[in-house]
Amino acid sequence: MSNSAILPPWLVLDPFLRSWLLEDIGRGDRTTNSLLAPNTTLGTAKWIAKAPGIIAGLPVAARVFQLLNEKINFIAVAAEGGMCESGQVVAEIQGSLDALLMGERVALNLAMRLSGIATLTNKYVEQIADLSAQLVDTRKTTPGLRLLEKYATALGGAINHRMGLDDAVMIKDNHIAASGGIEQAITRIRSQIPFPLTIEVETESLEQVKKALQYKADIIMLDNMPVYMMQEAVQLIRQQDSRVKIEASGNVTLETIRAIAETGVDYISSSAPITQSKWLDLSMRILPE
Repeated sequence: MSNSAILPPWLVLDPFLRSWLLEDIGRGDRTTNSLLAPNTTLGTAKWIAKAPGIIAGLPVAARVFQLLNEKINFIAVAAEGGMCESGQVVAEIQGSLDALLMGERVALNLAMRLSGIATLTNKYVEQIADLSAQLVDTRKTTPGLRLLEKYATALGGAINHRMGLDDAVMIKDNHIAASGGIEQAITRIRSQIPFPLTIEVETESLEQVKKALQYKADIIMLDNMPVYMMQEAVQLIRQQDSRVKIEASGNVTLETIRAIAETGVDYISSSAPITQSKWLDLSMRILPE
């Protein structure tokens, strides 16, 4: 498990989990409620991986079941953030069968989604593992799932970019257009933000890079630049101000990420580990008595 992957407290996550349970259960589980009286029948279920990948979201899945019945015992057999193989048992769940059946879909959906993100993220990270550049995620997340999706990228080995608009200042192309230029945007923002916040500027040309350097941006993003232009931009920035961090973004794929990292950038941001990941297939099986 990555050291940077930290789940928010349940105080933060519980309202989301409760709303997702309510969405699925509605006025009641017609099937389960017709078969089992609440808290009357105990049993055991196992979660089985149907494909290899990085497991993520087991603590969240456990919490889903425990919101339905606090006596549920969720035993993580696989390590959170660890690799599993097809056919491997990743968790064992003991307790009231009505809670297991009602929580099954929400818990599995979350774990499959997060495991898929962690798995693809790890593939990107492995491509540049021997280089100094680090992979960071973006704000291209599913509404309502950002905290958990970014937790999954961290499990896969990436670093979280800003969680929201209040985390840091990032002056993008539309901000530059709206304010009249990089000079105006940086000058106006610097006069209004709290001291600890850094200023990042998105650039698309060497001229914009020079402007961002001139007005003392803390981080310069090289956006959608060809690799040769990135190399020039990195050399320019390193020569003029070694304190400035450099981020590359745009058209990052498993095939291109290594060439981008070799330009000498500090960070490579990509939405692909979240937006292009495939769910890791997991299933739950209730064991016969």
